[in-house]
Amino acid sequence: MSQLKERFVTFLHEKNFVTDQLATVEQKTGVKREYIALGVLGFVGLYLLFGYGASLLCNLIGFAYPAYFSIKAIESSVKEDDTQWLTYWVVYGLFSIVEAFSDIFLFWFPFYYIGKCFFLLWCMAPVTWNGSEIIYRRVIRPFFLKHQATMDSVVSDLSAKAKNITQNVTKEAVNRALNHEKDQ
Repeated sequence: MSQLKERFVTFLHEKNFVTDQLATVEQKTGVKREYIALGVLGFVGLYLLFGYGASLLCNLIGFAYPAYFSIKAIESSVKEDDTQWLTYWVVYGLFSIVEAFSDIFLFWFPFYYIGKCFFLLWCMAPVTWNGSEIIYRRVIRPFFLKHQATMDSVVSDLSAKAKNITQNVTKEAVNRALNHEKDQ
C-alpha cells in the first residue's frame, strides 16, 4: 500500500498543468496536494454516484484525457503510442455503439455511471493489462479477422454507391442551376 501511495505522491509532483495548479492551491491554502487531489477524486466519485449530469462527467473523463494523449501521440515519432490510442478509440467506439442501444436500461442501475467511468479508466490506463488492449485482442480482433472479407466487400459496395449518389446529385444540381439560369 505504501508503494501505491508513493507512486501517487510522485505523480502529483510531476511537472504539468494540473500539478502546477495543485501546487498553487497547496501554497495558498496550506493543505497538502495529496489531500486536495483525494478530495477532488472523492467529490468526482460521489458526483458520479449521486449527481445530476453524471453521464456528461463520465463521457468527459472518457474523452478528454484520451483525446489529449492521442494528439500527443500523433505529434510524436513513436508508433507504439499511436497503436495504444487507436486501440482505445476502437474500443471506445464499440462501447459507445453498444451503450447507445442499452443505455435506456442501464442508466437505471444505481452505480452505472461510476462503473462506466471505472471501465473507461481501465481502458485508458497506461499499463500493459489495460482494458482496451484486452478487449481488442480477445474480442474485436478475432471478430474482425473472421469477417474481414465480408466487411471489406460491404465497405467497397457502400463506397461505390456513395460515389455514384454524389455524382448523380452533383449532375442534377448543375443541371438545375443551368436550367434556372436559362429561365431567368
